[in-house]
Amino acid sequence: MLLKDSARFAFHAINAHRMRSFLTLLGIAVGIAAVILLTSIGEGVHQFVLSEFTQFGTNVIGIAPGKVKTGGQPPSGIPTTARLLTMEDAQSLKQLPQVTAASPMVWGNSEVEGNGRLRRSTIYGVDADFTHVFSAKVQIGSSLPREGEGSSRAFVVLGSKLRNELFGNKNPLGARVRIGGLHFRVIGVMAPKGQFLGIDLDDTAYIPAQRAMELYNREGLTKIHVIYAEGASSTTVAEAVRKRLTLRHGHEDFTITTQEDMLNTLSNILDVLTMAVGALGGISLLVGGVGIVTIMTISVAERTNEVGLLMALGARRSTVLGLFLSESVILAAVGGAFGLLLGAGLAQTLRFALPKLPVHTPWSFAVGAILMSAVIGLLAGVMPARSAARLDPIEALRAE
Repeated sequence: MLLKDSARFAFHAINAHRMRSFLTLLGIAVGIAAVILLTSIGEGVHQFVLSEFTQFGTNVIGIAPGKVKTGGQPPSGIPTTARLLTMEDAQSLKQLPQVTAASPMVWGNSEVEGNGRLRRSTIYGVDADFTHVFSAKVQIGSSLPREGEGSSRAFVVLGSKLRNELFGNKNPLGARVRIGGLHFRVIGVMAPKGQFLGIDLDDTAYIPAQRAMELYNREGLTKIHVIYAEGASSTTVAEAVRKRLTLRHGHEDFTITTQEDMLNTLSNILDVLTMAVGALGGISLLVGGVGIVTIMTISVAERTNEVGLLMALGARRSTVLGLFLSESVILAAVGGAFGLLLGAGLAQTLRFALPKLPVHTPWSFAVGAILMSAVIGLLAGVMPARSAARLDPIEALRAE
């Protein structure tokens, strides 16, 4: 039998039982739509999280006090023999090859009072390189000045939101603000930066790191961020940082985390999550496959006479097998195409209805879902098709 005739035979069989065929298509379509919608949400979250981290650039290395395998500093309150990171460490790292900036950091949360108003905000103790580290710009005024070690004047640069809350539309430059128990003079205001994983980067204030250590009664830095030149190897720079600090401290009592390694690890975790939510949608596909098996089994039972007639006219068992397989594959493929349109439409609708929810349809998953639906149709049709092909022609013609 020609391929054209086989396709015509299959479509005729599908059209003869429209309601049954429609319900089978719907089962596959719902499964495909579920896969598309869930993976769109998963991929959207994936891209959102990665974009949040990469807004500061990917050529960043973080150094924290204490040697821990998972990264970060030891929990506060737990005694440690690790040597603290110092301002001198940060200055030393700035001299390394390929390093373009190294900013010390101390952070805390304090009340900020100015212009007769009071607000609690996040305070970062940094140096002049912080704009490079944060990929930020000063909107008005100037950034923290570059000063020699041991001298840090009481200057503050306000985040845009903190400026608005305290001074409104008034020019804050030169004004005095109180942070905790210390007084500072405003020398600049940062350009709006937005949020980072729910943290408002505009509701902040930046003061010299040594002043922050005094404000929060700390003997060492919370972290040092190193920025290296574009195109330089993160592994090479991290090794240079490790050797320099080991030489200064006597042993490796610090933890180095590269932005590149962190993003790779984070990307792998998010890929697993995306696959997991896609697998949840795949359960619906399995249900649709069971539906095809059921419908095709019923179809074989109802068309026993038809199969017997085909075989009596000389049709081979392989031809009968191919006819029923093509019917199940067509059902699954058409249902998959409909499900793709439905899933993509729902994803876009969700994107416009909830703009804050990151939704991105990965078309590789969409193509994979279509192929999967065809494979499911093929596998689901094997048993019924084999049953039809094995029928005895004479017994089939006698069947009621």
